[in-house]
Amino acid sequence: MSSTLTVPAIFVADAPALDFLNSIATPVDEEIDWLADAHGLLDWLGQTGWVKQDTLKHIAEDAMHAELEVVAAQTRALRDWFRSFVLKHQGKPLSAEAMDELTTLNRLLDRDEKFTQITVSEQNPTQLNLQQIRRWRAPDSLLMPIAEVLARFICEEDFSDIKSCEGARCTLMFVDHTRGKKRRWCSMAVCGNRAKAAAHRDRKKYSDE
Repeated sequence: MSSTLTVPAIFVADAPALDFLNSIATPVDEEIDWLADAHGLLDWLGQTGWVKQDTLKHIAEDAMHAELEVVAAQTRALRDWFRSFVLKHQGKPLSAEAMDELTTLNRLLDRDEKFTQITVSEQNPTQLNLQQIRRWRAPDSLLMPIAEVLARFICEEDFSDIKSCEGARCTLMFVDHTRGKKRRWCSMAVCGNRAKAAAHRDRKKYSDE
């Protein structure tokens, strides 16, 4: 059964879009869904940095709790859709033939409200920047930065390099950007060490027989 806990989210995928898929995982024994409710969604988005903290605070203060819960449910549905898409296409280059499957995402992107403004650089007050700004008119605008991350991933990432962790119970996914494409684990510190420990136990068992 999924649950939300006050533990940091997992960001080991080397690709933000797959970190979104990894927002539900079983890091130890119990499955954790960081998007299980509205509070979890806001906290997870804050950890990603995709939405500024002051924006999250204003949306949380202005929206009704029921509205935010609907957005959390929509986010989980988007995650389910994207997981199915990734699992279908991982391991091979993505072609234009997948275009018909992207209607769900394109319809979501079509709702985005972004515009460009000339602003003063936060790093250098004497410099002008061209900045994209998003209007956050309603709670469901929280879906927009997620949709943008997914769209960028689909267009820019090589699906041949998408892998699932080889850990026995692990559900995490990642993009293998290593030179030899030999990455096997979500993290050597977790699943990699577990596999090493299991292999060591097996060797010891056979040597004792």
